[in-house]
Amino acid sequence: MGQPQSREGEQAELPPGQRLQRGWPVTHYGPVPKFKPERWDFRVFGATADGDKHGWSHEEFTALPYETVVADLHCVAKFSMLDAEWGGVRARTVLELAPPAPDVTHVMVWAEYGFSSNLRLADFTADDTVFATHRGGELLTAEHGFPVRLIVPHLYAWKGPKWVRGVEYMTADRRGFWEERGYHNIGDPWQEQRYSYQEEPGEGPEL
Repeated sequence: MGQPQSREGEQAELPPGQRLQRGWPVTHYGPVPKFKPERWDFRVFGATADGDKHGWSHEEFTALPYETVVADLHCVAKFSMLDAEWGGVRARTVLELAPPAPDVTHVMVWAEYGFSSNLRLADFTADDTVFATHRGGELLTAEHGFPVRLIVPHLYAWKGPKWVRGVEYMTADRRGFWEERGYHNIGDPWQEQRYSYQEEPGEGPEL
């Protein structure tokens, strides 16, 4: 799943076509949603092991085990942030609490306004994939995805939506929002998989 990066302060090894970003630009499509804690929940549905839907209120979700990972963020807009500290709930924790059926191969991560991003199960279960609520020990701002955004460090950042509301377990791949609009179905920055026209046979469903 990509190659190891050098750390900031050394000669940074970046994916092809990327530049080192010191700050954290705000990039997103559409308006910033208004957070209403009493209406917010996080759902897991689709091909679950028990066939049921699972869900947590905001209070319940924030009570799940909190862990930190130090990981990079590579934006398809060609900037990379190195060694950011992300805090939140690991994707593996969600999988343990709401297991997928044995034949699940992919997930669709759903966010506000019907935004979605598909991931291979192996990418979702990576050790540093995290539903982030904090960066650098501080709560995310609304512009950066509060209350929850997904961080998948070894893929381009569009694979980790802001304002996440749930996960759908799938037994076959299906393209998400940007993947239907010309972005690469996998999105590995080390392979510079930016656009769907770069896809090799078997890397994604037909458009």
